[in-house]
Amino acid sequence: MAEFEKELLETVTTLCAEIFAWNVLPNHYHVLVHAPDIEALLKGLGQLHGRTSFHWNGEDGERGRQVWHRAAETGIKSERHFFATLNYVLHNAVRHKYVQRWQDWPFSNAERYLADVGREEAERRWQEYPILDYGEDWDPPDL
Repeated sequence: MAEFEKELLETVTTLCAEIFAWNVLPNHYHVLVHAPDIEALLKGLGQLHGRTSFHWNGEDGERGRQVWHRAAETGIKSERHFFATLNYVLHNAVRHKYVQRWQDWPFSNAERYLADVGREEAERRWQEYPILDYGEDWDPPDL
């Protein structure tokens, strides 16, 4: 996962103006970025998916197996949507029960985020912009 995280960050760094959050899990990942050219980003991610699936399928002797199943991009609609999305991305390893605290998952920027904004501000954002059922329809409630 560390190798994929590195490749993912290299890809989005070259194609995005800013990376706000990321979280790489064993079977999926999330990134929150400012992408001025979404088509270029999707093309770059498609190439990343192609390279990694070819490599992993070769390692496993499973040529032709589908590794990546879908991608979803959503334009941020408001400050509330942005911070709910940020919370969702950073909370994902906890949500899937890999760890109990954001900062314990090594394949995300949660530890850096908490160091940058401080625990008090992160908790305020968590309370003010809850994730609730975020992810069900890929939009937060009450936009």
